[in-house]
Amino acid sequence: MNRSPHIRGLIALAVVALSLYVALTVPVTLGLDLRGGTQIVLETRPTADADLDAEGETGTGTDATDRTVEVLRGRIDALGVTEPTITRSGSDRIVVELPGLQDPRKAADVLGRTAQLTFHQVLGTSAGPDDVSDPLPKRAREQVMPDESGELLRLRAASMTGDDVDKAVARFDPQGGAGWHVTVDFTGAGEGRWAHLTGEAACHAVGDPARRVAIVLDDKIISSPQVDPSVACRSGISGGSTRITGSFDEAEAKELALLINGGALPVPVETIEQRTVGATLGAQAITASAWAAVIGTALTSLFIIAVYRILGALATVALACYGLICYAALAVLGATLTLPGLAGFVLAIGMAVDANVLVFERAREEYASRLRPTPRSSLTAGFRQALSAIADSNITTLIAAGLLFFLASGPVRGFGVTLGIGVLASMVSALVITRALADYAVARPCLRRRPRLTGIAHTGIVRERLGRTAPNLMRHPRRWLAASAAVLVLAASGIAVRGLDFGVEFTGGRLIEYTTSSPVHPDRARHALADAGFPRAVVQSSGDHQLTVRTAKLSNTEAASVTEAVTGLAGRADKIRDEAIGPSLGKELRQGALIALLVALGAQLVYLAARFRWLLGTSAVTALAHDVVILIGVFAWLGKPVDGVFLAALLTVIGYSVNDSVVVFDRIRELGRRKDEEPFAGVANRALLQTLPRTVNTGMGAAFILTALAVLGGDTLNDFALALLIGLAVGTYSSMFTATPLAIELHKRRT
Repeated sequence: MNRSPHIRGLIALAVVALSLYVALTVPVTLGLDLRGGTQIVLETRPTADADLDAEGETGTGTDATDRTVEVLRGRIDALGVTEPTITRSGSDRIVVELPGLQDPRKAADVLGRTAQLTFHQVLGTSAGPDDVSDPLPKRAREQVMPDESGELLRLRAASMTGDDVDKAVARFDPQGGAGWHVTVDFTGAGEGRWAHLTGEAACHAVGDPARRVAIVLDDKIISSPQVDPSVACRSGISGGSTRITGSFDEAEAKELALLINGGALPVPVETIEQRTVGATLGAQAITASAWAAVIGTALTSLFIIAVYRILGALATVALACYGLICYAALAVLGATLTLPGLAGFVLAIGMAVDANVLVFERAREEYASRLRPTPRSSLTAGFRQALSAIADSNITTLIAAGLLFFLASGPVRGFGVTLGIGVLASMVSALVITRALADYAVARPCLRRRPRLTGIAHTGIVRERLGRTAPNLMRHPRRWLAASAAVLVLAASGIAVRGLDFGVEFTGGRLIEYTTSSPVHPDRARHALADAGFPRAVVQSSGDHQLTVRTAKLSNTEAASVTEAVTGLAGRADKIRDEAIGPSLGKELRQGALIALLVALGAQLVYLAARFRWLLGTSAVTALAHDVVILIGVFAWLGKPVDGVFLAALLTVIGYSVNDSVVVFDRIRELGRRKDEEPFAGVANRALLQTLPRTVNTGMGAAFILTALAVLGGDTLNDFALALLIGLAVGTYSSMFTATPLAIELHKRRT
């Protein structure tokens, strides 16, 4: 007796039961755009020497604030807060929005710490408090400060700084008695300085205070260990690392390591405001988006059921289980769910549907060939034959998701998290849950007697028509390439002629805060500002009588119109803040996202080349670049904003494009293994015709969800859904009529 179906059934049941338990007991953290959260306003306090930039040249206060923003971004990423928003406000203020943070006071403390780490030679003890000088004067040769026990020490000027540190790690030593401590590894230059510093201290007798080295963080000695007696004078401690001890608990040790790794702030900062803010998306927008998602998913389910009948109904059940698994995974990982992060799930829903369609279409082929006489044997063969295409398409997407997580930050990193979760959940849904349900269903006697009810005992409308006509779509591959090139040039000309309308996240803008005489709901304010000509204004509430409006750059006349619109709602609105704000997608974040994307594309190319040869891998990545340029060009011609939501949609389109090309190339590889001496163009044409039913059905399923989002999702999701619909159409076209013809032409040149 074959035990595999029973084992798969038990695994599916266990996964669904565990996911249901987690979903009922562990809440998912929603981002600021969906739920609201904590807002911390920091103000930089430049010092006399802080006006020098990294090259030693005079910089502006804005430059110092921009550098501070990037350091804070690294600290927030290390805190584990996903999808944070960091913007510069004016020349010396930084607004940090942290969704789902349980301890905002601790976060404010960590963000505000200057993290100036220095290492000093101890000259001896101080005679008394009268010898204490101002903390860390910049050019003094000595300073006096208390050590961990309160004893006053005289310190020489800093011999090393945090720039000499490579990394710091919090560790626990249960055997050595040190407990929690921080191990610091030095850079190459720092290793030499550390050896020199400890060598000088080792020249003093054991027990002499001058044999100690003081480690100072933000004007406070956190550790002042004595150099071990085994270290000889002027030889110093080699190895390039040291250990900071200080009776730390776990949280303190990890916080210290975080601060050291995050780097020192260019200038001191002070928390001047900390408050709870409302969601940036209105309740109506969230409700409309939820209804759009429900209706779109329902339409997709009805379509799958209409095409694949009972197996389609079972696939719909598996799709619901997919959503449950995703939700549970988000909750367990403590990830924050935001609107851009939902884009990863949109892609993964499409891949979950696609995996089922791939299996069912292969099963139909097997049944039609008469080699598999029953739906049960055809379904088993379908799962086996479709496995390689499902695995390759999911692995390429996981490569991209992993690299985006490890190399990027901010919203791009959050997209990588949700996409990775979604892809893994879609594989479990299709290969375990769907198969367990399908195996049980096709084994029923009633379906064995009426096989057409299974949905795989017939070829389907698309495959039947293709079988009758047998068109040679690849007879003139250069014509398809010429059409693709023409569309590409048209899209690129839109970028050149119209330019790109970068959103506030990229360009910065203006922030105006009001105190109102009567409460104003943010939804009403959004509608009023849209009617006044500012449909992309971001409105947040803070208490009953405060509104914050964030827009693109405004003239004074336009700002007056904003104030007039708010006043018309509240009766009276007093402006309490009006400042220019910097981009929340800072320069380093944008560069990091671009680098992560390029590395992800390179890794996908290497993987596809290893699986399908360089010829097919190059064709797939070229088609992907074609899709990206066209999508950006269409948005340029339409005058649509290129913002953080568009960035998430663009990443989603990349996943769709690669997925489609992999399915076609997997069939080319399979057909090419047969020894029938058919020309490559003929093999490619047959592969295209055989996979076309899957392409049509998958595209239709995804189009229902995206159309519902575009029509019902409200202003917030309109552009997002439009970008995905364009990307879906372009990606479907390019996988068939750009990547495949290009592969044929490259094959001709090679031979």
